[in-house]
Amino acid sequence: MTEWGTIYLSIRVALVATLAILPLGILTAYGLARNKLRPVFLFENLIQLPLVLPPVVTGFFLLFLLSPDGFLGRPLALLGLTVPFTQTAASLAAAIVAFPLMVQPVRVAFEQIDPEWEEAGYVYGGTRWTVFRMVTLPLAGRGVAAGIILAFARALGEFGATIVLAGNIPGVSRTIPLAIFTELNRLEGQGMAIRLALVAVGISVASLAAYALLTRKLYKHDKPESGSW
Repeated sequence: MTEWGTIYLSIRVALVATLAILPLGILTAYGLARNKLRPVFLFENLIQLPLVLPPVVTGFFLLFLLSPDGFLGRPLALLGLTVPFTQTAASLAAAIVAFPLMVQPVRVAFEQIDPEWEEAGYVYGGTRWTVFRMVTLPLAGRGVAAGIILAFARALGEFGATIVLAGNIPGVSRTIPLAIFTELNRLEGQGMAIRLALVAVGISVASLAAYALLTRKLYKHDKPESGSW
């Protein structure tokens, strides 16, 4: 597989992973910020677990659950679906590991919102969904942008869980980290490994620049305009 093919595959896997966890990440962060989820302490620790577990262990548990004889893999197999050692598996592994990094900044952003702004939305006749969409979510835009960037960067760099659940298959699951590992173990592969490493650094720097640009454009005001629904 060519270098550009590996880069395209990595970006695709990271984007799919980030977009897949975005709705759940926002809802989870909002629930934690508003203490809607009980018991919050246990739930929060469960969310943070992928951060402290070795990624290989995370991949092993996912493989155990999703293998054809696993708890989740068996019903999927009956539907003709197979997850391990596919590109879907690579995105899933990246999503699981990146999820806590998305939730953290989004939760902080929700916690910093004055509840009186949301209450004002209800006074003006807004429904719960309208207030969340028109007031709460825009005010948390800085945190959501940070969560997206952090999750994407983490998904792009995922190695341990990916190699266990998805393997190291060219054109399927060999992302940039796996390709670098492969090239370092191949004679005369150091050149390609260095080029891929530089690309990874470049994408990471671009992600941070995108975050700075988004945060400047998302917040040019500190409170919602009245009558905006």
